[in-house]
Amino acid sequence: MKRKTKLKKTKLENQLVGPFPAMLVGAMMNGKPTYTTVGAGGCACLAPVLCASIKNTHYIFEGIIKTGSFSVNIPSTALVREMDFCGIVSGTTIDKSSLFTSFFDEAGEAPMIEECPLNFLCKVCDSTEIQGFTMFFGDIVAAFAGEDYLTQGKPDPIKIDPIIMMGFRYCSLERVIGRPFSEGKRLGNAVGIEENLI
Repeated sequence: MKRKTKLKKTKLENQLVGPFPAMLVGAMMNGKPTYTTVGAGGCACLAPVLCASIKNTHYIFEGIIKTGSFSVNIPSTALVREMDFCGIVSGTTIDKSSLFTSFFDEAGEAPMIEECPLNFLCKVCDSTEIQGFTMFFGDIVAAFAGEDYLTQGKPDPIKIDPIIMMGFRYCSLERVIGRPFSEGKRLGNAVGIEENLI
């Protein structure tokens, strides 16, 4: 296998850099939908389980604990202001229920955001505390996608245009560069090790 040119490395501070997907997590609190911005979360395993890390002192935390339900909403770049706003104001002082059009599914109590291209309704199946945050793990019990964001019936990442957080910046996707479990196989086939591939 031919090696590519080595990259010259610079040592960085031990800080989170990313990239991380930006999410809006929703829950019911005092009879109203509330939402918060989450940058620490996403896919938890190969099963349909999502995770979201919530600060224990945040308003939405109690709502997730009480209902055992939360939503993960994937905003497009067009919603960057609303998404960021949800992360810099507290639900204790600002009613965020009017920021979006909320909708529900009978599978769980958490509100979902109609304006977001992708929505996942989750029921808490586990949680763990770490340094003042709780990582909630949720079984996906319902999932929705805006019809305008589909290609051949499947969510299209370019149409969805999700917000990526990296280095204290919000970024967008520009193009698809490959598919999981496919690009690596091409390399494996090229060097004759296809029998060892997953």
